[in-house]
Amino acid sequence: MSEPVTQPVPEPTPEVVPGPAPLEPAPGIVPPESVPEPEPVPGPGMPPDPLPDTPPAVPPQVAHDEILPESVPGTRTGEDVPDLAELPEETPAPPPPPGSYGVPLSTYRLQLTPDFGFGKVAELAPYLRDLGVSHVYLSPILQAVPESRHGYDVTDHSRVREEFGGVEGLRELSATLAQHGIGIVVDIVPNHMTIPVPESGNAQLWSVLKDGPESPYASWFDIDWSVEDGESGGGRVNMPVLGDSGEAVADGDVLRYHDHEFPLPDTHYRLVDWRRGPGYRRFFDVSSLIGVRVEDPGVFDATHAVILSLVEEGVIQGLRVDHPDGLAEPRGYLARLRERSGVWTVAEKILVGSERLPADWECDGTTGYDTLNRITGLFVDPAGKEPLVELFAQQTGVRDDYAAVVRESKAEVLDLFFGAEIDRLHAVVGSDRRTLVELLAAMPVYRAYAVPGEPVPELSTRIVEEAGRVAAGRLPEGAPVAEVVERVLNGPAEAVTRFQQTCGPVMAKGVEDTALYRWYPLSCLNEVGGEPDRFGGSVEEFHAFCREMSPGTMTTLSTHDTKRSEDVRARLAVLSELPGEWAAAVGEWSSKVSFDPALDYLAWQNLMASWPIGPDRFFDYLFKAAREAKTSISWATPDPAYERGIRDFVSRAVEECGASVAEFAARIEPYARSNSLGQKLVQLMLPGVPDLYWGNEITDFSLVDPDNRRPVDFPLRRRMLSSAQAHASQAHPDEEHPSPAATGSLSWDEAKLAVTARALDLRRRLDPEAPYVPVEAGEHAVAFARGERAVTVATRLPVGLERRGGWKSDTLILPRGTWRDLLSGTEHTGRIPLAHLLAVHPVALLERD
Repeated sequence: MSEPVTQPVPEPTPEVVPGPAPLEPAPGIVPPESVPEPEPVPGPGMPPDPLPDTPPAVPPQVAHDEILPESVPGTRTGEDVPDLAELPEETPAPPPPPGSYGVPLSTYRLQLTPDFGFGKVAELAPYLRDLGVSHVYLSPILQAVPESRHGYDVTDHSRVREEFGGVEGLRELSATLAQHGIGIVVDIVPNHMTIPVPESGNAQLWSVLKDGPESPYASWFDIDWSVEDGESGGGRVNMPVLGDSGEAVADGDVLRYHDHEFPLPDTHYRLVDWRRGPGYRRFFDVSSLIGVRVEDPGVFDATHAVILSLVEEGVIQGLRVDHPDGLAEPRGYLARLRERSGVWTVAEKILVGSERLPADWECDGTTGYDTLNRITGLFVDPAGKEPLVELFAQQTGVRDDYAAVVRESKAEVLDLFFGAEIDRLHAVVGSDRRTLVELLAAMPVYRAYAVPGEPVPELSTRIVEEAGRVAAGRLPEGAPVAEVVERVLNGPAEAVTRFQQTCGPVMAKGVEDTALYRWYPLSCLNEVGGEPDRFGGSVEEFHAFCREMSPGTMTTLSTHDTKRSEDVRARLAVLSELPGEWAAAVGEWSSKVSFDPALDYLAWQNLMASWPIGPDRFFDYLFKAAREAKTSISWATPDPAYERGIRDFVSRAVEECGASVAEFAARIEPYARSNSLGQKLVQLMLPGVPDLYWGNEITDFSLVDPDNRRPVDFPLRRRMLSSAQAHASQAHPDEEHPSPAATGSLSWDEAKLAVTARALDLRRRLDPEAPYVPVEAGEHAVAFARGERAVTVATRLPVGLERRGGWKSDTLILPRGTWRDLLSGTEHTGRIPLAHLLAVHPVALLERD
């Protein structure tokens, strides 16, 4: 979860029916083109924490984040044709009209801000329709802190956000989108509300601070009232706001501390140092986000009334649930939400490794990180693991394996950030506190899904018991591990629930926000839910995963929370095939500019993969990376001298090594481009609902937020789409579309836009439940059919393909019928040489005539 920024107003687009447009050859056909120019818009920082000269006196309100075929003329006709007659012939249905409760065909994620509200989204309707999108997917829409640029800091569940246009603006947007055949999906935040500054901006919280347990809103928040104040003897909730300067001053019936304000008398709260844990459950370690008890039916009703009324009204057709692992009982919450809404719903559930979404969760799937990591692995060469891990060790001095770094990182964040949470959990679990801490550190997933009062699922038991065995290896002999395991699985209801709610934050802070910044031999693998020590995966494993995909789950390649965009990852994946060349380049750059071994190698990877990038933008990324790694500085422990060192390193790296970095990026561009188009087409054609993160229909070389929230140049994208449609409309329907040799090569941007638009157009004619059927295509391609209507083919490991001399005699057998490649207009049947099928482009999108 993170915050967006403003975008320009789009230009009108003529209504032209889209058609195929030629793309680019596979690697080795043409020389590298110049690397695309970046969008010339700087990205504002979040958290708002510029390079400080001294530690902040008052703590900032930190929001959460949180890759040479030889052309064969003509077409090939039937030999060795497989018979797929046993598969049902699907009759594609038209896209569901807005207001219906069908599964979206596709979504387009937009980040709303005070200066990019509902009116600006409405202006995009013609473009999104022409692109082929069925639903817009909006960031949170309820009233948040007025200046918030992400919307996860909700202050009032009873209002649609005024800065966006309010409820009437949303209704107008819905009507405009409906005229273009587009529905609305919204992101909802059931886990927490914000504690704004001043605190009176949250009326329910203010009431609780004023009246304590007697407040009518006392049941809203997950507060620990049992902690006694040594002076008064009564329970008061700790509010961690005090900085290193200033004093709280009474002002009538209000207590003021800098911009903070609290009700007087202060009988139900206590102001404490901002570094201390609060007296309430929070989002991860962000004390300005207080946990909401939506397990209480009354709280659920009050916090969902507006959203559910908009669903009933037909304004909203789908829901994305933020951070369900933070809830007391996600299964029960999702069941209640489905019963009350009845709409397509996906959950932001982070799955690790072979973990799968619980079968009893009443939602249509996840928000797509599981699929993202599988797709990334498809374009990574496992043979690159050993040399890249060795290079990482040489550059950083880190010889530990990833598992060891994870253990160390989780132990560290437990000690630094989660003292209050452990104290509260220990109070209900009992037994030995250190054993409880080690069990939390050893948990390999975000949640084990035990529900108080129900038999514990066998898998949940195995997960926690295995974590107990790992914890026992770090504890003194005789530590009560079995007792603690039993208590968190079968003990008091609060012990079972609170253990589940604590596992997620420890995983998120220990892995996502620490370990992934410390262990990064190939940082395209360092993604949310990813396993950076797992280099690539086989095509067979990928097919097995896809066969099990739900037709309603969301798929994605980039989000507002990804550590780097899909095209940055496409470049980085090439390094797995060129470890020697990469080592030589890094050696050259490091000999000229160096700063901190723990940070430099991460910098070189991301500088190259996001090139061209200016020093200010790159400094913002590296500064955040250093604070997340916590090896020299952190958000809580700034060091002005070290931070000035980062600034100097960035300036010198760009100035002294920029030309060489640009040369390396240009050298690998044909392979990165192949990876980019391949992963995009695969994602768009898999089972599920493909999501596009705003702007990523063309190339985007963004890093972690706030970099990925820079304004999107929609006028550029509209002009490009309009030009492509005009080109397609000029072609005679009975003629083969011109080849790049006749029309001139498309840029990477144009090629990616064409892949996106053609795939989204085909999905409108494809049964969403069309079965996934693997198609054998050899080591360097991945291919699959969707029922009997569509076949997708993408090049993988393009460097290795070029080194072996191209496709040689490799072939692919198409199902019966005549198939047209929507990207080139060429027709194919039967057994096709891959050198022919992929002679023009590194990907093929085939539809049966």
